[in-house]
Parts: sequence; structure tokens; C-alpha cells
Amino acid sequence: MLIGAHVDADAAIAQAVALGADIAQVTLGDPQSWRKPTVPGDGAAALRSQAEDAGIGLYVHAAYVINVASTNNRIRIPSRKLLQQTIDAAAGIGASGVIVHGGHVTADEDQRRGYENWRKCVDGLDLKVPILIENTAGGKKAMMRYLESIRDLWAAFDGSDNLGGVGLCLDTCHAHAAGLDLTTVVEDVLAVTGRIDLVHCNDSRDAAGSGRDRHAPLGRGQLDPEVLVALLRDADAPVMLETPPENHAEEIAWLREQLG
Repeated sequence: MLIGAHVDADAAIAQAVALGADIAQVTLGDPQSWRKPTVPGDGAAALRSQAEDAGIGLYVHAAYVINVASTNNRIRIPSRKLLQQTIDAAAGIGASGVIVHGGHVTADEDQRRGYENWRKCVDGLDLKVPILIENTAGGKKAMMRYLESIRDLWAAFDGSDNLGGVGLCLDTCHAHAAGLDLTTVVEDVLAVTGRIDLVHCNDSRDAAGSGRDRHAPLGRGQLDPEVLVALLRDADAPVMLETPPENHAEEIAWLREQLG
């Protein structure tokens, strides 16, 4: 099982090697910005070559501001543009996928409009690398909080020529905060999507169903470590830590011991 962590893009491979990681996740630029993604240092070709030489698989997390579900043109249209730019940049560094949040509509809007906007977005993308849509912790009108909303979003993708390039990133903290049952969530999600492409392995500082997205170091939050390890085994997908970076080396070693 491939295990890694979120690292700094400008020192991604050195940090990943130091951690003993197989894979690494980066953001290309400020994740809170609408600016076009950029690869620091010597550019995309250099990072790709460094990753290949070190045997490190790369993933890119898209900017947090992206919300392709939005009915607001000033948010939705720039979101689509930025997502495509991120996909292009990820392809340039040889990344295995682009993680993007599911987004939401506002409290007084019909969620079906968000699903329709997602379908239009997916149909219009040039998926040089897959997009991995991440489940979210809170928001009653979120596209990816509840099993029902995940089911409705995937139903909206049915028949799209780009469906094969749409995967799922399962975040354990988000699932816990959303109130999903971690003992069955893998089975439940696979029944809907047929795939889990990546697991964001995070503990949670808050109680189940809190809707709060606050990651904690593994074993120091609200998640039962045995349940977490069982979830990872069931998902059988690459595992990426988004816990505080000072814990990554210890957590990667612990995960290897638990998962074999």
C-alpha cells in the first residue's frame, strides 16, 4: 500500500524521501488564491524528473476556493478555469490525480443545480489526469457530505464521456465530521462510485457529526485507531496524510507497521 503525506511543493521530493514516503501531495501556488497554478523551483519538467528518479508518486490538491457547483457565475466560471489549469499543471509534473473539493450551493438553493453544474464542468474538462472529488465535513447543501449527496452527484455524471477520469478521494476526518459510519463508509461509498482512488488519512479534533474540519495527529483525536486501520485496509487505495507535518514520519512508520 502506497503511503505518503502533504509536503511543500518547493521541496517536495526531498521532504518525501526524508519521511520514507512512497507518494506526496502538493499544492501549486496559494490554495486560497484564484491565481494560475505555478510549479516552484526549476519548473514542471525538473519536478517530474526528480519524482521519477526518487520513485515518488505525486498528487496535486486543487485550490480550496474552487466551487464548480456554485450557481454564482463569478465563482463557477473561474472555478472551472482554475480546475482545468490545475489539471494541466498536474499533468506537467506527472501527477496521478488532482484532488478537488465537492463544493456546495447556498442554503436557499436546490442542490440539483449544483449537480447539474458539476456535470457540465466534467463534460467540458480535458482530463489529462483524473480528478478525485473529495468528501467534505460540513454544509447541508454540500455536494459531497452525505452518502445521499455523493449518490446524487455520481448519478449526475452517468453517461458522461469523461466519467472514467472522475474518481473519489475519501477523507477520514471529513467522513467522521459529516457523521458517516467509518466501519461501513468504504463499502457504502464503493456501492455508489465503484472506486476510491485515494484516502486522506486524518484524525479529527471534534466529535462525530460535528461538521467541523479540524485534523488531528493519528491516535490523538476522536477516531478509533483500529477502525481507521480497518478502513484503510478495506479501501485498498493509496494513503495520504494531511495531519500536522511534524508527525508525518512517525505516522508513516506506524501505518506501515499496521498495514504491512
